[in-house]
Amino acid sequence: MTIDEQLEYLRKGTTEIIRKEELRAKLEKSAQTGKPLRVKLGVDPTAPDIHLGHTVVIRKLRAFQELGHTVIFLIGDFTGLIGDPSGNSATRPQLTREEINANAETYKRQIFKLLDPVKTEMRFNSEWMDKLGSDGFIRLAAHVTVKQILERDDFAKRLNEEKPIALHELLYPLTQAYDSVALDADVELGGTDQKFNLLMGRNLQREYKQDAQVCVIMPLLEGTDGVQKMSKSLGNYIGINEPPSEIFGKVMSISDELMWRYYELLTDLTAGQIAALKNGAEKGERNPRDIKAELAKSIISDFYSSNDAQSAEEEFNRIFRRNEVPAEIEEVALQSGVWKLPRLLVDLKLAPSMAEARRLIEQGGVYLDGERKSDSASSLSINSERFVLIQIGKRKFVRVRGVG
Repeated sequence: MTIDEQLEYLRKGTTEIIRKEELRAKLEKSAQTGKPLRVKLGVDPTAPDIHLGHTVVIRKLRAFQELGHTVIFLIGDFTGLIGDPSGNSATRPQLTREEINANAETYKRQIFKLLDPVKTEMRFNSEWMDKLGSDGFIRLAAHVTVKQILERDDFAKRLNEEKPIALHELLYPLTQAYDSVALDADVELGGTDQKFNLLMGRNLQREYKQDAQVCVIMPLLEGTDGVQKMSKSLGNYIGINEPPSEIFGKVMSISDELMWRYYELLTDLTAGQIAALKNGAEKGERNPRDIKAELAKSIISDFYSSNDAQSAEEEFNRIFRRNEVPAEIEEVALQSGVWKLPRLLVDLKLAPSMAEARRLIEQGGVYLDGERKSDSASSLSINSERFVLIQIGKRKFVRVRGVG
C-alpha cells in the first residue's frame, strides 16, 4: 500500500486521530528506515471474557500488524489494581492480584483469535511499575499537576456533584501514561472513553524527551439493544467465546440500522463495500435479513471457522424459519414426581429466580413439548418413561426426564 492507502485503511471506523499529519510522518519514516512502528493497546483484565465491544480496538491493532508494524498487547495487571475511573460516577471496586492474573490468562487465549501470536508482543505493566518503587513513583508524579488531572470530565463532574474521588483514582491516568514511556510507543489505541488517558501518555512522553505518540481513538460499540455501550453487566453483549449458534442468534437480533455500525467496526469490508450493501438494501435489491446473516457468519468465522459459521446459520434457520428444534439439546435427569413449573425453571437454571420464572411463564415465553404455558401455577409430571422438551423463548431448549 502507498502511504495514502495505509492512512485510508487505518482511518476506517476511527472517531479521531491525534494527529493525522503526525501519523503520516511516522508511516513515511517507517517506510524509509524499514523500522516498524510500535503500536500499543492496553487492556485492564477486570473481567474474564472479551466481547465484541473489546474487539473494535483489537481489530485496529490487527490492521497495524497487517501493515508490518510491531503491535503490543499490554495487559494492565498493575493498573487493574487501581481500576480505570474512565466514565465512572463512583470508585471502582479494587480487584486482587489473583483475580487479575486469572482474567489475564483468559485474555491471552482470546486475543489470538484476532492477532498473530508470533508477531504480537505481549507485555504486563507490572514489569516496570513494580520496579519503580516509591522514590520512582514520586519522581513520576512530579511530571503532572493536580490541575491537569482534574481537567478530566468525569473527575470534574464528580467534584461538582460532591461525590468522592479516591486518591488512587487520580493516579490511574499517570500510570497508564507511563506505560507509553516504558514501551516507547509510537501509536496508542483506545476507545473514546480513553482519550484523556491517551493524551496524558502523549504529554508524559514529551516530559521524558520522547517523540509523542499518535492517539488513534475508536468509538464504543453499542450493544444488542442499540442504545447503551456493549457491556456484560447490562446483558447486551456478544462474547467471542460464546457458541457460534448463540453469536449468530444475537447478531440476528440487532436492528437493521445497528447492523451497518457492526459492519463498519467488526468486519474488514471497506467503506465503499459497506455503502454498496446498504444501497442494495435500501433499493430492495437485497434482503436486510440476508445481509445480517452474512455479518453474523463473518463475525463467527473470525473466532471459529467458516464451517462453524455455516452450521450456525443452518441451526438458526432450522429453529426460527422452519420452527424446528435444535439438532443437539442438553438432557437433564431430575427426581421423578410432580414439579411446579416456576420451581422447575429455577432448578434447571432457565430462570434466575421464582419471580422471573413466573414472569416468563405469564408472558408466554415457556413451552412444554411445543405447547405454550401461560399459567404460572402450572405443574408438570416428570417420570423415567419419556423426555419432556422445555423451551424458553427462541433459543433455550432442555430435555428433562425423571429418575428414582
